[in-house]
Amino acid sequence: MREIREQLSALRRCMKREGADAYLIPTTDFHGSEYVNEYFTCRKFMSGFTGSAGTLLVTRDWAGLWTDGRYFLQAEAQLNGSGIELMKEREPGVPTIEEYLMDHLTAGSCLGFDGRVVDCQAADRFAQNYRLKWDVDLVGEIWKERPPLLPQPIYEIPLTVTGETAVSKLGRLRSAVTEAGADMHLITRMEEIAWLYNLRGNDVENTPVFFSFLLMGPKGETLYVLDETFCRSEAAARLPKTTQLRPYFQIFEDLKHLDGGKILLSRSGTSYAMVQCLPQQVEVIDGEDPAERMKAIKNETEIRSTREAHRRDGAAMVQFLCWLKHAVSGYAAGEDTGLTELSAADRLLQYRKAQKGFKDLSFTTIAGYAANGAVIHYDPTPETNAKLLAEGFLLVDSGGQYEDGTTDITRTIALGPLTREMKENYTSVLKGHIALASARFPEGTFGAELDRLTRRPLQEKGLDYNHGTGHGVGHLLSVHEGPNTISLRGTGSLILAGMITSDEPGVYLAGRYGIRLENEILCRKGEDGLLEFEPLTWCPWEREAILPEMLTDKERQWLNDYHRQVRETLLPLLDRKATEWLTEQTMPI
Repeated sequence: MREIREQLSALRRCMKREGADAYLIPTTDFHGSEYVNEYFTCRKFMSGFTGSAGTLLVTRDWAGLWTDGRYFLQAEAQLNGSGIELMKEREPGVPTIEEYLMDHLTAGSCLGFDGRVVDCQAADRFAQNYRLKWDVDLVGEIWKERPPLLPQPIYEIPLTVTGETAVSKLGRLRSAVTEAGADMHLITRMEEIAWLYNLRGNDVENTPVFFSFLLMGPKGETLYVLDETFCRSEAAARLPKTTQLRPYFQIFEDLKHLDGGKILLSRSGTSYAMVQCLPQQVEVIDGEDPAERMKAIKNETEIRSTREAHRRDGAAMVQFLCWLKHAVSGYAAGEDTGLTELSAADRLLQYRKAQKGFKDLSFTTIAGYAANGAVIHYDPTPETNAKLLAEGFLLVDSGGQYEDGTTDITRTIALGPLTREMKENYTSVLKGHIALASARFPEGTFGAELDRLTRRPLQEKGLDYNHGTGHGVGHLLSVHEGPNTISLRGTGSLILAGMITSDEPGVYLAGRYGIRLENEILCRKGEDGLLEFEPLTWCPWEREAILPEMLTDKERQWLNDYHRQVRETLLPLLDRKATEWLTEQTMPI
């Protein structure tokens, strides 16, 4: 932690030179991304905290890191001795960043940040009370060994996977922009751009996107890319004739020279630095990017493709579970099995790599044994790598990027004897999962309503979980995408037919164990007009942890039907040993 303290001291010297009373370091990039290239891991560099969400605030004599409930335990451990205080978001008595600044800075004080990584909406709020110093990257000054920002090749994905041409998508988008009263549209989210053009890349680990911006004008589009070799490629020659290519950083200059007009952009998704480039004569229309919702509603080709990806991913998961169960079966209760969290995660990766069309993980595998499973977004490292004993729970949250889809699945696995409490809690989480998976609801239902429905079986037992119930999943894109979310914050998020969302309730007992059960589910319209969910993920639940007497007849029927479908879907893909194991695991309960 000495290194972190020295880096904070160096940052404070830069702050003093620039006249900044506080400096803000978020976890994102020039595009507002959740997962970022190593070049953009400034918050991690300055704090030592490795979670995927968090914001560091440094003042002249204090530093605090705000993060959500998924990371409380992890952050406490990683910040210990750093001089950085953990600020637990949404916990009683914990101020927001804005509230903290109001209490500790005076009006007119100077707040600094790199304006390319702070969204305009947030910066506008700060500007109401403070002077802003947004045009310097102070972390970049002190990070002497910062990884370079180097692009990976951009590649095409076929129409047999996407189901719609770029010309068609751009045409639909242009109509939506016109309906919004704008004649220009700025897109900064890489996922939307990749989807629009049926292109992918490898500029962000586990997310097949490429560094890019898109400026849509009245008659054509300008695509700004970091991979300049793409501009000379055959794929570039096949772009829509209305699209021209320009260098990535040229966007900042081009925006300065727009000659009037109305531009649609999201102030919450566009950086402050980028909006500051716009001339005064350009009118900003603040609104959601229409491409985000277009992308979230999958077409039949995308649905068919992702079903196939989930079949192969399910086969990999079953092979992994079969191997793991046999590997621990010869040990006495509580005995060291010779396995660890990392060795288990690596074995699962090998099974995925053996599947046709596997390209990458969709995120770093979470393999948390016993107490580590209670850390909601635990990231096993050589320092934390727990030995697997022949008892208790191993929580494995993982996913893959395939040539035809993106997967995300969580299973909580019994490695040996379980207590009655463990079984009751597991069954309660399963009941919550089934509540969402079997829900039928009218059009116009928001994610928050479905979130409450999922938590109800758990809350009746005095249980709950400190994260959302479900997030949108991209199609060979980000494993976390909007606008669909099934969570307490999803009050404005409609769940619509064609959207793919996760279903992942859980229970986490700090210092003891965690349970999470996750499938991806597709929203479809039933014959009677009500919306319902179709499971996309195929993998059995943990029979040893289920208490049948806790299930209603309806829940038991759903469980047995699901296991039957798992068996029918996966058996053709499995070897003899895995076939025998799966057949036993999916017998009616």
